[in-house]
Amino acid sequence: MKRAGIATAVGMLAAFSAYVPANAPAIVSAQAAECAPESGHLAQARVRAGSHVTERNQPNAAKVTEMEKDFRDRLGRLAVAGKKPAAAITVRVHFQVVYGSAGNVPDATLAKQLDVLNKAYASSGVSFTLAETKRTNNATWFSDPQANESKMKNALRAGGAQDLNFYTGNLAGGLLGWATFPSSYRSQPKLDGVVVHYQSLPGGTLTNYNEGDTGTHEVGHWLGLYHTFQDGCSGQGDAVADTPAEQSPASGCPTGRDTCTAPGVDPIHNFMDYSYDACMTEFTTGQNTRMSEQWAAYRN
Repeated sequence: MKRAGIATAVGMLAAFSAYVPANAPAIVSAQAAECAPESGHLAQARVRAGSHVTERNQPNAAKVTEMEKDFRDRLGRLAVAGKKPAAAITVRVHFQVVYGSAGNVPDATLAKQLDVLNKAYASSGVSFTLAETKRTNNATWFSDPQANESKMKNALRAGGAQDLNFYTGNLAGGLLGWATFPSSYRSQPKLDGVVVHYQSLPGGTLTNYNEGDTGTHEVGHWLGLYHTFQDGCSGQGDAVADTPAEQSPASGCPTGRDTCTAPGVDPIHNFMDYSYDACMTEFTTGQNTRMSEQWAAYRN
């Protein structure tokens, strides 16, 4: 069944999303409960496919239904008040470089990551500007940001709902990164933000995942997007009408892959799939609308 139409990512109480890649050494966005952050909040993550880990704490159908209802309710209240989503959004980025004996990412690499984000989101009306770069020498947080997430973020997070705190560290277990959803901010503002493996930034050592698009993917969650494979071939999917249904995460760049009987081949080029960085090139019009509406509902 095709994804239901509203562009949204709703009431994810402390929602968070993680990303894990394929054919790579251990680094989490595929569905792995054992990798859940110590805070226990719901999240989405990117995980390298070869690790055979699934998205940790990816919201189930019941949670998505709850989130989407809250989102629609908020959009309805905005409409009654005569408030429309902004055509342009500016995100203030606070790079939180956490390091130990390694990991002190140079300013030049952070600048490249910012460029990657601005290029990826150009069609969305979302732009990113540097607010600050904060460097924290803490070997414990660097080597295990999952286990130390709450301590790390409570100590470091800066700004308000419209400020993106972009943490870098040495993520383990096949995990590339994770992110909170906009709907989590009100209940757990200190946990808000994205965390990525420092070697996933442009020029890093994670082959096929070192062009900065782990950051792009996680920021998509932070702006309210689900994975393109959310809910597989059935249900409401990612709540965006123009992303074809997809049964499972893509790996590599499998052109022509078609895992659902619904119209359209799998959106392997979409930033919210799990393809290699070089294969990820686009957001859809529906995703762009959803990000704008999520911003209006939860971050504006």
